[in-house]
Amino acid sequence: MPRPTVNRKPFGAHGNTDVDVWTLDSGTGVRAEILTYGGILHRLTVPDTAGVPASVVRSLAGLDDYTGSNPFFGALIGRFANRIAHGRFTLDEAEYQVPANDRGHALHGGPDGFHTRVWQAAGEATDTAATLRLTLRSPDGDMGFPGALDVTVTYALDAAGTLALDYTATTNRPTVVNLTNHAYFDLAAQGDILGHTLQVDADSYLPVDEDGIPEGPATAVHATPFDLTTPCTVGERIALPDEQLRRAGGFDHCWILRGPGTGLRRAARLTAPGAGRILEVWTTEPGIQVYTANQLDGTLAAPGGGRHGRHGAVCLETQHLPDSPNRPDHPGTVLRPDESFRSRTEFRFPHLAAVTA
Repeated sequence: MPRPTVNRKPFGAHGNTDVDVWTLDSGTGVRAEILTYGGILHRLTVPDTAGVPASVVRSLAGLDDYTGSNPFFGALIGRFANRIAHGRFTLDEAEYQVPANDRGHALHGGPDGFHTRVWQAAGEATDTAATLRLTLRSPDGDMGFPGALDVTVTYALDAAGTLALDYTATTNRPTVVNLTNHAYFDLAAQGDILGHTLQVDADSYLPVDEDGIPEGPATAVHATPFDLTTPCTVGERIALPDEQLRRAGGFDHCWILRGPGTGLRRAARLTAPGAGRILEVWTTEPGIQVYTANQLDGTLAAPGGGRHGRHGAVCLETQHLPDSPNRPDHPGTVLRPDESFRSRTEFRFPHLAAVTA
């Protein structure tokens, strides 16, 4: 059987810094292409049940497109994924202000968050997996956050076709941390996800106000469009008359996953029309933000032609809950110098068992 491989080639330059694209190849048909800029998952090629390969994540054409204005395509997100109300929080009686870059609130670490940084990279291949280790040092005061933060994110692609992301972080001063990946999935590679079915292993979610900030405590999904405890067609659900869907233009909400503690468990299952490809998301995180690309408007071009339009993909962002630094009832996001932040998310493709059987 072919063994996993890793290779690197130039992708361009960001200012005076070279940017590379690293390709992790499972040896069994799945390939992940990752940029050192933003730690971006540029392509994730997965065969369907007939063995036909296609990338299941939305991409931009070139480095200039990624460094320009775009909604976090495929990027690693930090220091704090999702929103912090008004960009303000208090930690150990000290008040902090971070940039309010989304409707008066902080989103995804601010305008110069981790998605804009060139990460240091080292690749390795073994008999069982191809890995890419990305590291970044975020200095004290970066985007207004306290403490110097050392972050490592490892992408690992195994021979079964599972792509795992392991996140670790340490700090020299108390700070807040919430890390995720912002890949836009389209399993059919056809331009929209309205015909996909989605299941989320959660019994509650966080309703939001007009600015996307949680309105209050979690609400049961039962008897709402947010009940995805059994597989539902995305397009049918987001078309339902519902005030929460109107506010966001579709799904842009955090579901609170079942299961105590930080053990790895399934968060979501996404199935392409006809079940040609199936994605399962497994995570140690307490929540998953489901975003149905409501703000894409066709402005951004896709590689090889076409545009990225409304509801053209779905993001499945494993993370802690939004605005946690201001919500003592949410799982904690404070990291202290004697601690280490750890998180793992796996993207599994169970349909591949039928391809290789």
